[in-house]
Amino acid sequence: MSELTFDTLVDDGNYLASERARIENQAILDELERKKKARNLAVPTDDNKVKQRLRELGEPITLFGERPPDRRDRLIYVLSQINAARGEDGMQVDEESSEESSEDEVEEFYTPGSLELLESRRFLAEYSLPRAQKRVAQQRIDSKMPLGRIIDIRKKVFAEVKRFAELGSQIGDERPVSQVRFSPNSKYLLTGSWAGNVKLWNVPDCTPVRTYRGHNDRVGGVAWHPEATKSQSEDAVNFVSGAADLAVNIWSLNSETPLATMKGHADRIARVAFHPSGKYVASASFDTTWRLWDVNTQKELLLQEGHSKEVFSIEFQNDGALCASGGLDAIGRVWDLRTGRTAMVLDGHVQAIFGIAFSPNGYQIATGSGDDTIRIWDMRSLKALYTIPAHMSNVSDVRFFYADELPPNYTPPSSAPADVVMNGTEDSAESNPDSKPADKEEDKALEEWRYRSGLYFASAGYDGFVKLWSADDWQLLRTLPTDGGKVMSVDLSHDGRMLASGTYNRNFQLFTPDGGI
Repeated sequence: MSELTFDTLVDDGNYLASERARIENQAILDELERKKKARNLAVPTDDNKVKQRLRELGEPITLFGERPPDRRDRLIYVLSQINAARGEDGMQVDEESSEESSEDEVEEFYTPGSLELLESRRFLAEYSLPRAQKRVAQQRIDSKMPLGRIIDIRKKVFAEVKRFAELGSQIGDERPVSQVRFSPNSKYLLTGSWAGNVKLWNVPDCTPVRTYRGHNDRVGGVAWHPEATKSQSEDAVNFVSGAADLAVNIWSLNSETPLATMKGHADRIARVAFHPSGKYVASASFDTTWRLWDVNTQKELLLQEGHSKEVFSIEFQNDGALCASGGLDAIGRVWDLRTGRTAMVLDGHVQAIFGIAFSPNGYQIATGSGDDTIRIWDMRSLKALYTIPAHMSNVSDVRFFYADELPPNYTPPSSAPADVVMNGTEDSAESNPDSKPADKEEDKALEEWRYRSGLYFASAGYDGFVKLWSADDWQLLRTLPTDGGKVMSVDLSHDGRMLASGTYNRNFQLFTPDGGI
C-alpha cells in the first residue's frame, strides 16, 4: 500500500471506485444536506400550533409517549422530507416563528491568518495523513485478531495493572506539584510546581537531577518533546513549561535557564502540550484562548478563541491532525489543525474540564471534570459513549497508556538466513530447531504490546486517589491511595512499568506492579 500524502489525497479515487460506493456516498451527502436545511426551517414553538400544522399535513397530532419537544422535532423532519421532495430549501410556517429564528442566527466570521500559519497547516496535513493511514492499517490487523487471543491479552494486562502498588514518595518542591510527566524513554520524571520551578528526577530512584528556574509564578503545565531522551540532543529543545507569569519557556536538559521564552497570553497559563512532530507547542490560558507556537522561530502562529471562560487543558492527537481543549465553561472542543475548524464540541459536563486526553486509537477522547465524572467521547459518532462516576471530588487529570514502539527488553528476530548459524560455522536449519518457535514468541510479544497501547488509562482526583480504568468496558481496575488530600496530576510511563502522581501537599508518588521494579 502506497503512502498517503497531501498531494495524492486529492486524486485518490479508491473510495469511490465502485458504483455502489458512489451511490452510498451520495445518499449520505443527501441526508446531511437534508438535516442542514431542516435546521433552517421556521417551525412554531407553541405546541398547539405544532399540532395544528401536523393535522394540516395529514400526520398524527401526537404519538404514544411523545413530548412537545419530540413532536416539534417530528414536524421538522416531516417538513424537511416534503421540501426535499419538492426541491425547496425552506418553508415559511408563520411570521412569528420566522422572526424568532432570524434573531437567533449568528453570523460566521473568519480571522485572517499569516503565511506562516498557512505553511504550518499544510505541513500538519502532510505529517498527519501517513500517520493516520498507518494507524488505521494496524487497527484493521487488530480487528482480525481471534477473540480468544484478545481475551488472553486483556487478562494478562489487567492482572498486571491490578497489582500496582506504591513504590515510594518524594517531596517535590516547596509548594504543590501541579503536573508530572514521564520522559519518552521512561527514565526521568519531570515535575512542575506552584513554586515556579521545574525539576528533573531519576526514576525509580526519585533522586533529583536538575532544577530549572525560569518562572517567577506558579507552573501550570510541562510537556516533553516527542524525541527527548531518545534521538534529541540534550542541548536542543527537550521540554516546555507554562506558568502564571504569562510565559511559555522551552528548555534543554543541560541548562538550568530556558533556551527561549514565548509571550503573548494575557492571563495565567494552565497546561501546555508538544505536537507529535516536535515543531509546535500549544498553551492553554485563563485569557479564554489557546495558542499555537512555532518552536524553531518562537513565534505565535495561532490565537484560537472559542471558549466563553478560561481554557485549562490542551492535548494533541497522536496523528498530529487534531487538538482538543477543555475549559472552565464545562465545554471541550476538538480542533482540526489543518483547517482551523471545530471538528467536535464536547458538551455534557456541568462543571469545568480539568483534564483531557486522546486515546491511542485516534478517535476516542477522555475528559475529567469538576463534576467528579470522566466522559468518554467518540469522534466517529460525535457523542459521548460513556460517563464514569470516577471520583468523590474534582477529576484533575486523565492519561491513557501510550506504549513504546517496542516492548521493554525486546530483541528483534534475526535476519540471518535460516541455514546459517552466526557462530562462524555453517549448518542446516535442523541444527537450530528452536529458532522458529523463538521468533514466533517474539512476534506474539510484539502483537500483545501493540494491542496493550490504549487498553487502560489513569485518572487523578481531589479525593486523594489515583484510579486505573479499562479502556474498552470502562470498568475500575485499581484504586491507589496517595499521601495527599488532592491529587493534581497523574502519568503512565511508556514502558508500562510505572505510574506517577503529583499532589497538593508538595509530594509526588511512584507506583509499580507489586510495588517493585
